[in-house]
Amino acid sequence: MSSADTPALNRSREYPAATQSGYVMLLLSLVLAAIAVWLFTGVISREGSEAAPYLIGAAVTGFFSLFCLTGFYMINPNEAAAIQLFGAYKGTDRNEGLRWVLPWLARKKIAVRANNVISEKIKVNDARGNPIEMAAQVVWRVTDTAQALFDVDDYREFVTAQMEAAVRSIGSRHPYDDIEHLEVTLRGNHEEVGAELRMALIERLQVAGITVDECGLTHLAYAPEIAGAMLRRQQAEAVIAARAKLVEGAVTMVELALTQLSEKDVVQLDDERKAAMVSNLMVVLCSERDTTPVVNAGSLY
Repeated sequence: MSSADTPALNRSREYPAATQSGYVMLLLSLVLAAIAVWLFTGVISREGSEAAPYLIGAAVTGFFSLFCLTGFYMINPNEAAAIQLFGAYKGTDRNEGLRWVLPWLARKKIAVRANNVISEKIKVNDARGNPIEMAAQVVWRVTDTAQALFDVDDYREFVTAQMEAAVRSIGSRHPYDDIEHLEVTLRGNHEEVGAELRMALIERLQVAGITVDECGLTHLAYAPEIAGAMLRRQQAEAVIAARAKLVEGAVTMVELALTQLSEKDVVQLDDERKAAMVSNLMVVLCSERDTTPVVNAGSLY
């Protein structure tokens, strides 16, 4: 099922909770406590029926003072609190500082700051079937606290599992390397692969109310069992590519030399002389060692 079909699963949605400033309620609690103490002192100075109203007033105000004290909680920067009533979600409080709700409402805190995670090295088969090792670094954060807390079992473990799945998917979609530079490769196109990995993770983590700010590969290498063979193959491909480029340049230089000799009428060359000249020039241009010229003072024949 794609992420576009997920809303049909009654996904939770975050909305603001009805909470109060803790500083106002703290002041009210202190005022009630002061009234309770004053009424209690009135009970001591009175007897009989005159003390009863003071005693009742002290008990009531003291009870409400204690009642207020049980509803306080703190929210730190980049933190939120999901409010629940007997298991039912009643909103999220994102206001920092001292806060207050009715004591029978449960508060479940969750961090909304950025998290940096580096995945374990995993073995993947690339698009050509070669076993490679990959690891990724991901910066993620919670954007919807209701989805993170109530739509997945453990949102941190969910991120770890989806990271591994996304890395495997991207790794199997592209080859490790391409000597001809005709394909998007894992080794040669870091930005493209990182952007593709980020979009894949955003789509996978959307159900948990999590977004990805940044990601990229931190480790990329052939698996140890084929690393030596693949290194030799890369070296061979590099040598072949270098020789092909060298021959291409040599042919161009020989063609240019023959053209200029003919245009400037420096020397008249028949087909046999041209073949000998081409052979000599190709040896000089393509040789990996310094060549020693031989001066022919006589005729070619």
